[in-house]
Amino acid sequence: MYIYMKILVTGCAGFIGSHVAEYLLKQGDDVLGIDNMNNYYDIEIKKYNIELLNKYPNFIFFCENVLNSKKISEFKPNKICHMASMAGVRFSLKNPCTYIKENVEVFTFLLEEAVKHNVQHIVYASSSSVYGLNESLPFKETDSTNKLNSPYACSKKCMELMAQTYNQLYNISVIGLRFFTVYGPRGRPDMAPYKFLTAILNEKDINKYGDGTSTRDYTYIDDIVDGIISALDNINNIKCDIFNLGNNSPVSLNDFITTCEHIIGKKANIIELPSQLGDVPHTYADITKANNLLNYSPKISLNDGLTKTFNYLKFKKEEMSTINANQCKFCNNGDCNNVDCHHCFPVKKCSFGHEFCNIHGCCNEIQTT
Repeated sequence: MYIYMKILVTGCAGFIGSHVAEYLLKQGDDVLGIDNMNNYYDIEIKKYNIELLNKYPNFIFFCENVLNSKKISEFKPNKICHMASMAGVRFSLKNPCTYIKENVEVFTFLLEEAVKHNVQHIVYASSSSVYGLNESLPFKETDSTNKLNSPYACSKKCMELMAQTYNQLYNISVIGLRFFTVYGPRGRPDMAPYKFLTAILNEKDINKYGDGTSTRDYTYIDDIVDGIISALDNINNIKCDIFNLGNNSPVSLNDFITTCEHIIGKKANIIELPSQLGDVPHTYADITKANNLLNYSPKISLNDGLTKTFNYLKFKKEEMSTINANQCKFCNNGDCNNVDCHHCFPVKKCSFGHEFCNIHGCCNEIQTT
């Protein structure tokens, strides 16, 4: 018989965190969600995710940073699902100190609080980025992670080391999950699946970095959630370990673009550019360990997953097309920094695919009175 839990989900307004929280709420768990609602990408997407979760009576949300939060002592969760993170390989090259604070320092604080308040188990988000320039394919959890290629990857590796240390010192149960290019409905707009599908649909240019032979192990969100839930359930009583969660089926950038074109029924307008600093040539998950210990077995193919994502994007576009500019809150100068202000988030010149801007023009073009 299933025993309902009190579970803290950090980053609950984000892509993966919101899907995990929704799954837990549907099965009857009490979920406390924490998210600082930062503007790394369009905050309207995060607010939409919170609106979905607020429909469940067993959900409580606090808009705050995990760092220095008192919610663990107040809520006393049985388990923690730590999905909060400062994401983005390329952004980390320009803002490395942010990743130390938001990823390493926040996670260390969370571990401290968990030890103090007897939390049974923690599952946290690591990343395939820790494999860096590793040339051995597919990536195994036992492979060297000494060729990190971005501050983001370094921050995730530090989190893994901190988890191992706290397990050794305090015997706290921790499982780290190395995610491989997660995509799907409500996905991040800075990721290739969202960017490419949206651009091809709207007949906009897409930037292709490199010659297109780089590969990624695209993994659909439902498969990732299955792996996270299994790690939270922890039926094998794992005390401290790390698992790859990928699709075990890498696809080249060229083939990925071709698949997007086939699904949408339009050709992409491609701008070819040099490879970017911080990128890695390949990701490819060996999921043998996750299959054996977490019963993890991804089911959604890239074609099916992109089709589901495209259908969601079409639905959201139709929904947004019914919005009138007068229904949105915005200031004149884009400087009020209010989270409800369309003009201020994400930025005055909307470069992150803000859905309202895509339909009505960028923020600077919307006339105010």
